[in-house]
Amino acid sequence: MGIVWRALINAIAIVVAAYVVNIYQPDAIKWGQVDYGMGELGRYLSLILTGLTLGVVNAIVKPILVMVSMPITCLTLGLFIFVINALMLLLVSAIPFLGFVVNGFIVALVASVLISLVSWALSMVLPD
Repeated sequence: MGIVWRALINAIAIVVAAYVVNIYQPDAIKWGQVDYGMGELGRYLSLILTGLTLGVVNAIVKPILVMVSMPITCLTLGLFIFVINALMLLLVSAIPFLGFVVNGFIVALVASVLISLVSWALSMVLPD
């Protein structure tokens, strides 16, 4: 059940980040750009699949990158973790069948900070 909650929390965080970032830069983040033959339901299915994929990437790839980049992370006093989070978001957006698009590294950096904040807040509120 924890995987389902994590996918839903990530999906909600992606929607919030897309809304906030798109206020300042229109069409910077798009989700639901693929149709699985289900119409509007397909957009939300792609959003949940994007949240699930982001959770899997954060669970498998991110720890490897954190270990490899430990010296630069220590040198920057932990700020390089934001860059790693942005790279994870760009990695998820590179998967074409998800229908999730992030236009640029700076957009990914801002969105990853917003996604981290929203997912942390929702994790505190929602039961596990």
